[in-house]
Amino acid sequence: MDKNKEDREPILPRASFGELLGQLVNNAVAVLRDEIALVIQNSREKAGAVRRALLLLALGTIISFAAFLCLCAALIVALTSFISLQLAALTVATVLALGGVLISFVGYRLLKI
Repeated sequence: MDKNKEDREPILPRASFGELLGQLVNNAVAVLRDEIALVIQNSREKAGAVRRALLLLALGTIISFAAFLCLCAALIVALTSFISLQLAALTVATVLALGGVLISFVGYRLLKI
């Protein structure tokens, strides 16, 4: 009885090998396009995050530099209690210049290694 039931079921047409291969290629191309779009989207998101981070870094650097200048001015004012204003400014500038040259020299030596 079950055998007769199987015989009566309609036979579905099978796709040819060429059609199946065509579908496989189309699906592979679609997956590749989606992957490329995903990589582009991720790159854009990361670029936005890097842009924000660089902006915050630059802002922090500017604020820190302004604070450093204020500290230099305060040091000059404090030194005027002991020496003249011109000599205090010259002393602070000389010490900062020597420190900058020393740091630059060390950085230059590290680059040569």
